[in-house]
Amino acid sequence: MLNSVLPSHPGPSISAAIKQRALKLGFDRVGIAPAERPLHADFYLDWLGRGLHGEMHYLSRPDAVERRLDPGAALPQARSIIVVALNYNLEDDGPVSDRSLPVIARYARGTDYHRIFEAKLEALTESLQELAGTQVAARFYVDYGPVLERDHAQRAGLGWIGKNTLLINPEIGSYIFLGELLTDLELETDQPFQPDHCGTCDSCIVACPTGAITAPRELDARRCISYLTIELRGPIPRDLRPLIANRIFGCDICQEVCPWNRDLAETNEARFRAREDVTGSELVTLMSLNEEGFRARFAGTAISRAKRSGFLRNVAVALGNWGEPDALPALVTGLNDSEPLIRGHSAWSLGRIGGAKAQTALAERLDREDDDWVREEIGSALQSEPA
Repeated sequence: MLNSVLPSHPGPSISAAIKQRALKLGFDRVGIAPAERPLHADFYLDWLGRGLHGEMHYLSRPDAVERRLDPGAALPQARSIIVVALNYNLEDDGPVSDRSLPVIARYARGTDYHRIFEAKLEALTESLQELAGTQVAARFYVDYGPVLERDHAQRAGLGWIGKNTLLINPEIGSYIFLGELLTDLELETDQPFQPDHCGTCDSCIVACPTGAITAPRELDARRCISYLTIELRGPIPRDLRPLIANRIFGCDICQEVCPWNRDLAETNEARFRAREDVTGSELVTLMSLNEEGFRARFAGTAISRAKRSGFLRNVAVALGNWGEPDALPALVTGLNDSEPLIRGHSAWSLGRIGGAKAQTALAERLDREDDDWVREEIGSALQSEPA
């Protein structure tokens, strides 16, 4: 953050210069919104009040809520918000029908976007003082900061909030990262994006396998596959596990079916492109990763956020959904892992596959299992019918 000295009113010329600099730095879209209370503030408060954020307690902390609803709480004397968008779309062959292979959300297949985005935003922040000709106060956020980013992006003219709750730009779709740069510069703001181009389409609502989109533009995060495979730190609810299929980190279903995401240009950022070490393995091989192997393999990627226990929990569920006997050795390994979270979900998957080998492994583990939750999962698996 730069030292704050209240600037004069720079007007349109500096606003245009800032936008040009943002595009030169590699952002695909840029707009400017006033640093005011978000238009969807009351909806957000109601969403929190109904507990639809699940265990993402950082969203409901009083200080975080205050800053989300008042940009001035995040940056004193904030006057403008520069909103930037970065396309991360990758060429995709469509749904992976082979359930022995993992599916990872597009945004997580390459280098962690935070590193790339933060460097570009830092460069843009440094440009503000140069372009303004005076010291300015500024603070930037990617998706971890207390900012209602889609609200500000719509107000900055970058797109509309679709029925899947994501910002959709009519030219580059919804495969975009958003970032915000708050400043005490009083800049010329853009006109809000007013049209709602979703119309009568409800493809995203219908396609969501867990029913997480409970109404147009309303998401129950507790049922969202992205939440279940990334944000949730504990057990995945049993009734939702079969619906995750072979998605082991994030979910793009509501974007894949969106008409506005057809025939889009790929990202210009080479570091977003899929890494072979991220996407090129079968589920059974991933299950053998120890802590050191997990850290080495996914260092510098968004997948590290799930930690080994959460990631292999997801892999275990995907193996159970694959349902083939070839998954048994990997799941027996998981059943004897040091992490209860992995053992419990491996037990569930062994119960789905069934058979004498699965039953024997479960019974042997039950004899020496000391975790109550894992014992419950094993007991349930021993009584379950194969899927």
